[in-house]
Amino acid sequence: MNTLQAILIAIIEGLTEYLPVSSTAHMVFMSSYFGIQEDDFVKLFQVSIQFGAILAVVALYWRKFFDFSKFNFFIKLAFAVLPALVLGKLFDDAIEAVLGNPIPIAIVLIIGGIVLLFIDSKFQNPTVLQEEDITIKKAVTIGFWQCLAMMPGTSRSAASIIGGMQQGLSRHAAAEFSFFLAVPTMLAVTCYSVFLKTYEASQMKGYELILKSDNHIQLFLIGNIVAFVVAILAIKFFIEIIKQYGFKPWGWYRIVVGTFLLFYFSFIK
Repeated sequence: MNTLQAILIAIIEGLTEYLPVSSTAHMVFMSSYFGIQEDDFVKLFQVSIQFGAILAVVALYWRKFFDFSKFNFFIKLAFAVLPALVLGKLFDDAIEAVLGNPIPIAIVLIIGGIVLLFIDSKFQNPTVLQEEDITIKKAVTIGFWQCLAMMPGTSRSAASIIGGMQQGLSRHAAAEFSFFLAVPTMLAVTCYSVFLKTYEASQMKGYELILKSDNHIQLFLIGNIVAFVVAILAIKFFIEIIKQYGFKPWGWYRIVVGTFLLFYFSFIK
């Protein structure tokens, strides 16, 4: 992977991580299109640049994350992230297997798009308009909805937002809670991949940690900075879109992109 490829992948990550369009599907296509070899560093890079996207949420909502007087907020996030931590560990190998086959990812992208076309009409009478009104029970339920995103192509953002709306949250409240929930979720995934999985692999294969060269460290830093900046813009853009148009535009986007990827990986690649 060269610097330009790293920047492009980071842009894709920053643009799509918080949108209901599946960052995984986009990065899989990007890597395939540019012929990026799926070695250990590339796999690590695609996960680790989520750290930059995490910081984007913290930067935008810093008053929320650094207001330690509102202890309830952190309790809700802790309970909401538990399902993903437990189920993610249990299904880790199965998830890795699906990542090697882009066809199911494209199909899930299309199915998710069809679902988004009808979400706005399905949940029209929200009862929860702000995070303070979300109960721990609702937070845990949203956490289980988020676990649907363990199937690559689903979109963590889409799953948690739909879960929030199913629990009575408004579109805006569901989107914001999805952003908040992304911080502990993605932080856990990043730490697990960067530290634990990398260490385990190094012990099994007998090589040093993957971030072992100056070039790797440079790409790691560049990727996180780019993902951070782009994610800030994407979050602001997404909030404005759902306020005005709801989720239907993202549904059509997923269907078009998913159909294209299905055709590409079935007949061209």
